[in-house]
Amino acid sequence: MSPVLVFRGSHSGCWRLSAMVTAPSGDEPPPLCVASVRAPPSPLARRDGRILWRYDFSLPVDHVSRDREYRLGEQSWRVRVPAASDSFRLAFTACNGNERGDAWADLGDRNALWSRLAQEHAHNPFHLLLQGGDQLYADSIWRKVPALSAWRRLPWRKRRKTPFTPEMMEAVADFYFESYRRLWGQPQLAPVLASVPSLMMWDDHDILDGWGSYPPEWEDCPVLQGIWSAAREHFALFQLGARPDELPEGFMARDGQHFGWTYRVGEVGLLAPDLRSERSRQQVMGEAGWRAFTAALDGLADCRHVVLISTVPLVHARLVLLERFFELVPGHQSWQDDLIDQWVSLAHWEEWSRLLATLLRFSGRTGARVTALSGEIHLGALGVIEGEGARIHQLTSSGIVHPPPPPLATRALEWASAGEFRLEPCITAKLVPLPGSSQRYLRARNWLELNLKPGGDLLAVWHAERKEGPVRLSIPAGYR
Repeated sequence: MSPVLVFRGSHSGCWRLSAMVTAPSGDEPPPLCVASVRAPPSPLARRDGRILWRYDFSLPVDHVSRDREYRLGEQSWRVRVPAASDSFRLAFTACNGNERGDAWADLGDRNALWSRLAQEHAHNPFHLLLQGGDQLYADSIWRKVPALSAWRRLPWRKRRKTPFTPEMMEAVADFYFESYRRLWGQPQLAPVLASVPSLMMWDDHDILDGWGSYPPEWEDCPVLQGIWSAAREHFALFQLGARPDELPEGFMARDGQHFGWTYRVGEVGLLAPDLRSERSRQQVMGEAGWRAFTAALDGLADCRHVVLISTVPLVHARLVLLERFFELVPGHQSWQDDLIDQWVSLAHWEEWSRLLATLLRFSGRTGARVTALSGEIHLGALGVIEGEGARIHQLTSSGIVHPPPPPLATRALEWASAGEFRLEPCITAKLVPLPGSSQRYLRARNWLELNLKPGGDLLAVWHAERKEGPVRLSIPAGYR
């Protein structure tokens, strides 16, 4: 596995990073070198004859953006380090897989948009890569772990009482470790991950499809709790570069109660609440998550611009009637968790209203622009939220790998997205047509480019898998 860079913050004139690599047991990798400084590797995890290693190092920040080089043995990579006087360039991705597992015979087809991202980075480098959920699709765990396949064939009453055996635990841990190692080692991803530091947040597929939106008697059974623990550990190891109970600076709960994080780069704040660790059918975040989120937001009050990652979009289609229909059908239906996952779900309406009011009041009080980035729905979209004297733009981009829904389903979403939500008397939320289009949804695989200009202008570009070219959105400074 080539290095996977993760961002650790910008402090005291340094761009702080960690790099993760795997190597066979007994083959300690060489030190990581930046100029004459050598950073030794530290072991994070061992499994199946391999060790996951981490390097912690810093790159100097200059008065203009510059490329800085780091080396491992005979190989070297370049990282673009930003300066306050230049544009801050971000790439955003989500939904890096498919529920069916290896649905592509050719990795080049699977990762075509990763190749496009790499080309854009080579032409005009990005400073950070924000990965907004479903980096790993763990759905194949039911096929690849025989003990879990056998468990799923049991009657429900037996499944609820079946213990999570040590053999299951080892097999599940092997699955996640190897899945991440193979994913990060794909040749189209590796050059980007080794040269653009990432900040990542998980969503349901990094655990299991729909995690947090199933009935509690299902998720609380020993086997699913065992899977959750393994998914949590390996998400922290391979996406955060840390042990789950020893998180680095920047995380809101360093003991791993949840994985929310916040950083700032100059006048730009970066904020991602964890929408899975405390999720249930009744809540998206628990009170611990809410307290940490509001405190982190207040800590960014002097920023010019706050970029929020909400793995589930703040604005989506109105599917209330469909949700009510499923409530009348006995049992849990396969689409029901997708509906309950949404902020606009009946189950989460009050919490959604609380979130939008919190963000709008923050923006109105501080003058900071708030831009939300989301994935999850396998479409591109643009939402506008207004109230409290402020306006928030919601930019949805997914999936960089996952195919879009069928045309009929997308047309149904277009119909269900007409009009606007009115929450509190002064708060409205709506989807608007994408620039240059009469459609609210971009039905194509896509990823997002975000350019934050020093003067406050914002340029967003959806890079889509189609011939018409990218979709561009420009928001001038002061337009909040």
